[in-house]
Amino acid sequence: MSAFDPQEIKIGILGGGQLGRMLIQNAINFNLNISVMDPDPMAPCKNISQFTKGSITDYDSVYRFGKDKDLITIEIENVNTDALKKLQKEGVKIYPQPEIIELIMDKGLQKMFYQRHNIPTADFFLIEKKEEINKYAEFFPFFQKLRKGGYDGKGVVKLLNPQKLEKAFNESSVLERLVECEKEISVIVARNENGETKCFPAVECEFSDEANLVEFLLSPANLKKHEEKEAYSIAIRVAEKLNIIGLLAVELFLTKDGKILVNEIAPRPHNSGHHTIEANLISQFEQTWRAILNLPLGETAIIKPSVMVNLLGEKGFEGPAKYKGFDDVIKFSGVYIHLYGKTTTKPFRKMGHVTIMDDDLIKARQKAKSVKDILKVIS
Repeated sequence: MSAFDPQEIKIGILGGGQLGRMLIQNAINFNLNISVMDPDPMAPCKNISQFTKGSITDYDSVYRFGKDKDLITIEIENVNTDALKKLQKEGVKIYPQPEIIELIMDKGLQKMFYQRHNIPTADFFLIEKKEEINKYAEFFPFFQKLRKGGYDGKGVVKLLNPQKLEKAFNESSVLERLVECEKEISVIVARNENGETKCFPAVECEFSDEANLVEFLLSPANLKKHEEKEAYSIAIRVAEKLNIIGLLAVELFLTKDGKILVNEIAPRPHNSGHHTIEANLISQFEQTWRAILNLPLGETAIIKPSVMVNLLGEKGFEGPAKYKGFDDVIKFSGVYIHLYGKTTTKPFRKMGHVTIMDDDLIKARQKAKSVKDILKVIS
């Protein structure tokens, strides 16, 4: 039996936002030695880590930050992968691996990866500019997705009619054919160096049309046994074909005719796993550390049904963040508030999340609606 000395491993995280913050909160339990780099001098991780202000997309900054580390991970995909490849050659462990980050940063490469490995996904076409869209008029309607740079609902537009392309992007994009969707679900899978894999129970995502972000996340998802089994099988297959070490969030469509298709993937902790902090035997953040440190993966079973609500900045407010209704919401039983340490708010900015647990998912959903109505981020 080998001894585990966490202080001997110098770990760097690229990105100092809320995901990095929650990773650090779990790293403290393992007494891990964590450094963070982020361009924002007021990043949420600043006061809870060894913090470096620097660009995570700049080659020299990333290389300098990483050269004295044993292990580097990410909390956002938009990082300089050339510097990570150089560090990897010099013996630094980079998880998830740089080539996987590059693939996932490009939605076109993602789609081609699914196609190459017979992983079910919606039909698609790749285009370089807006004028090419008309070549595919007979296949409308589409979601047009920028190949690079989109996040949190940005960089995506619905195209219903080839004669109405005013909102279409004039950039390198994926045209993804619309599918008749019954519901959107997510499965988070972890994989370590030994090849051990574990899935978290599938969750169901309800979206806000206005913000194009998850409004309510329900755990467990309401799925038939065979649908659930297929979702786990697909998630594990994606992780194994990527050969990823770390955590992988697999967003999926359940279509009206019962098919399960991969929508997108993220190689890191994900918004669809925040409820696991309280509602599962292990959180997605602890599981990330276990995976990249090649420790045995933890049991992921649900403790109680839960609903997660994203706490977004209110429309019409921009400036120093204040939390209206905080005292009222924190009185509820089974309610857990997580604020992300962002000093300023703006409309639809993710400022925190709230997890609501109950023995009955319907009651948890009702309570979540009350939480959303009462707790507001203003300035």
